[in-house]
Amino acid sequence: MRIDPAGWPFITGPLASAAALTAAGRLSGRRWARIAAWPLVALSAYMALFFRDPDRRCDTRLPAPDEILAPADGVVMVAGEPQEDVAPKGDWQQVSIFLSVVDVHVNRSPYRGEVVESSYRKGSFLAAYRKESAHKNERSEIWLRDGDRTVVFRQIVGVLARRIVTRTGVGRHLATGERMGLMKFGSRMDVFVPRECTITVRKGQRVRGGETVIARFPSAG
Repeated sequence: MRIDPAGWPFITGPLASAAALTAAGRLSGRRWARIAAWPLVALSAYMALFFRDPDRRCDTRLPAPDEILAPADGVVMVAGEPQEDVAPKGDWQQVSIFLSVVDVHVNRSPYRGEVVESSYRKGSFLAAYRKESAHKNERSEIWLRDGDRTVVFRQIVGVLARRIVTRTGVGRHLATGERMGLMKFGSRMDVFVPRECTITVRKGQRVRGGETVIARFPSAG
């Protein structure tokens, strides 16, 4: 199983401590030291689960040119009209996805195109499922443009997520479903699409990053 590079310090740290405790326990004959190592092993295993980076359908099959894919695993919180004071300037529809601490946290580009704007804003660490988190929490915002089509998406931290990793920037070209970063622990992602798009998911639906179609542009044909 592939692990995102950002996860290795979180995996190897507890393992190293567990190994040290086990060695100390054997040398001293103290059984409690070896028992104390097991929670660290369990923590390391969880971190491996959290930072897992599975392949998805978009990695082997090119998405249709009109498809907008889920940028992350999770549950749809908003699908349709944007939340008040949340959307960027313009006339948008919104799809928001809440990521729990057991979801894959590798983030993918929901659409293809050139990154024409990229910004990072510091903020609060409210629970990601709360409406206020969309405009108060720390976040990264990316604008993608492909011809006359524009899609905006945000990585938003939550009460546990305290770090956003964004591996792209202005001038970079992204493919639909391409890996572009991750958020460490529970968080949310917001995607804003133009009014002409058809939203294809509903509130409460579980989606998979790089696979689930969340919206479609009108066919060029």
